[in-house]
Amino acid sequence: MASSDERHPIVAGLIALVAVSVAVALIVGISAFAAAHVLHIGGSGGSGSGNGGASLYLPEPSPTETNSNPLVTLSSEPTQTATGSASASPHASSSPSKRDKRINLTAGEVSVSPMQTIDLTGTYDGGEGHLLRVQRKSGGGAWEDFPVPDVDVSGGQFSTSVQTGRAGKQQFRMKDVDTGALSNAVTVQVG
Repeated sequence: MASSDERHPIVAGLIALVAVSVAVALIVGISAFAAAHVLHIGGSGGSGSGNGGASLYLPEPSPTETNSNPLVTLSSEPTQTATGSASASPHASSSPSKRDKRINLTAGEVSVSPMQTIDLTGTYDGGEGHLLRVQRKSGGGAWEDFPVPDVDVSGGQFSTSVQTGRAGKQQFRMKDVDTGALSNAVTVQVG
């Protein structure tokens, strides 16, 4: 009989283990179902407006108006203000492939304090690997090289920054070191 009594505690232990496992599974399942219901995860819910509570709205595309003086130049096409300096380059009109190369410059700021950073960025179609030099218009009207390192064109884009303590409207442009091609001029109010 001793061996019969020894089996009962093992069977009782197994039954208790199964019962506890079932109880824990039920508690976890009910908790997960309640959390999904509260957080609206899963099925349609039945009480929504038919769209499942969608919150994304995409407007229909419509044409935009063209700004005659954009702060950011996205197009490689010249504008009235962007071609004044670029057409002055003797290399710009020598062949169709040279004419297609345009340096488009934009300034990240329109007004800064003296010695505040001015971000100059832009694109140079067909200028991959070229070096560009920053130039500033002097008080006498001539363009002079600005004392910052030349900028490399990578992926058709370039970026640099300058600082100046000279107050007033300052004009900057980029010049291709090799070809002499020029960008449009950008104006930044300093001070």
